[in-house]
Amino acid sequence: MTSYRPVQERIKDFRPVEIPPEESRVREELKRCQDCGVPFCHMAGCSLKNVIPEINTEALNGRVETALTKLLETSPFPEFTARICPALCEGSCVQGLNDVPVPIRETEFRVIEEGFKRGLVRPVVPEFRLPFSVGVVGSGPAGLSAAFYLNRAGVPVTVYEKDLRPGGFLRYGIPDFKLEKSVIDRRIKLMEDEGVRFRFGVLAGEDISLRLLSREHRALILAIGSRRKRDLDIPGRGLKGILFATDFLSAQNRAVSGEIEAVPAELSALGKKVIVIGGGDTGSDCVGTSWRQGAKEVHQYEILPEPPKSRSDSNPWPQWPKVFRSSSSHEEGGIRRWNIESLEFLPRDADQSRLGALRFREVEWVEDQKGGFKPVPKAGSETRESADLVLLALGFTGAEPGKLAQAESFKSFRPGGRIGPGQYVCGDAATGPSLVVRAMADALRVAEELLRDLFREDRALGDPDGAGKILSPAP
Repeated sequence: MTSYRPVQERIKDFRPVEIPPEESRVREELKRCQDCGVPFCHMAGCSLKNVIPEINTEALNGRVETALTKLLETSPFPEFTARICPALCEGSCVQGLNDVPVPIRETEFRVIEEGFKRGLVRPVVPEFRLPFSVGVVGSGPAGLSAAFYLNRAGVPVTVYEKDLRPGGFLRYGIPDFKLEKSVIDRRIKLMEDEGVRFRFGVLAGEDISLRLLSREHRALILAIGSRRKRDLDIPGRGLKGILFATDFLSAQNRAVSGEIEAVPAELSALGKKVIVIGGGDTGSDCVGTSWRQGAKEVHQYEILPEPPKSRSDSNPWPQWPKVFRSSSSHEEGGIRRWNIESLEFLPRDADQSRLGALRFREVEWVEDQKGGFKPVPKAGSETRESADLVLLALGFTGAEPGKLAQAESFKSFRPGGRIGPGQYVCGDAATGPSLVVRAMADALRVAEELLRDLFREDRALGDPDGAGKILSPAP
């Protein structure tokens, strides 16, 4: 059901590529949702546990305000997930057993955007404030979700962000043609109007110590993400012209928003032959961004095998379908290859300090004695491909090794929750790199856990009703 602007039009700018479907088309799809008896989309698919059948029913009957109310009961930022979530819910849609799934994500987009258009999404200022504050480190999807939940519960919240603008990976890792940054700014303005305080350009652990933060706040939530990039340690890695994908994407995002005047030449694909190593969403974003910057040619290599066109027997419904997919960026051109193992970066003949080619070979995935699979080189397949720019889109391995992540409490945490007195961790920093919707869900759970812990501590100190008994009017 998703449709896009024409390729030759959209590759000339960084505006959104998706075209919202007509209301009549949405209604036809929503009617299919009404035939479902057991909503696996809600039970097995959605990390936030959105009541999707109820939301869809209200939307089908034109009750947008009611649909919006039900959506916002579980999802803090539907405008984000409606744009960038892979829609795990659709993977477990009952209609997907015999037909294409109901386009749940597009309905969510329509509901939340109609809500903003009608002025139904308004600041909600707590009537009372609790007599303690919480600091949230990081303003990515997890940090924003935790701050949103705590503020709505009456807790004064300050969010600390090392960058000059909020959003974390939402702002600096996802291209504008998938998520315009005005969408983030709109939400931040709402949160500020609700009382959330933001401090930008503050690197927690260095500009302000963890000890000082702990003095200023009753508790801290560390939502610093999983931004340590996975590298490719092969010969020639030090050559000029080999970049991490997120450095490449971030530079373009900063240029679009005006943070920098233009993308530096060394971070641009203009006039270059580009090889993207990594077949995931970030790799796809590199493909789309390269074309928009004026790349001469784009290749994308993945070491894993090409996914099947339909579900395999080992991947039954309602599991997420591990099948072949093409993004809007792939539709814009380029060459995709699977089963490719990178061996060496080769220098140019004329400049031995700069990248000239990638040497690689094909592999076959063979089952081992333990029941797993391992790559085995394919005889006679070794070759090379010239390149001016290689982008490493190999994912992330954990939190960046700054002073905050090196703190003893952080290093010894149990994923998702309390890591020490008054300290909590959530999102990708706790679970490892995952999806935005999962980071948001984990942050909401941890924020609720934090409140329970603080109320329990206050009861133990002699307040039988917990900290909630001592309230002061909101400012």
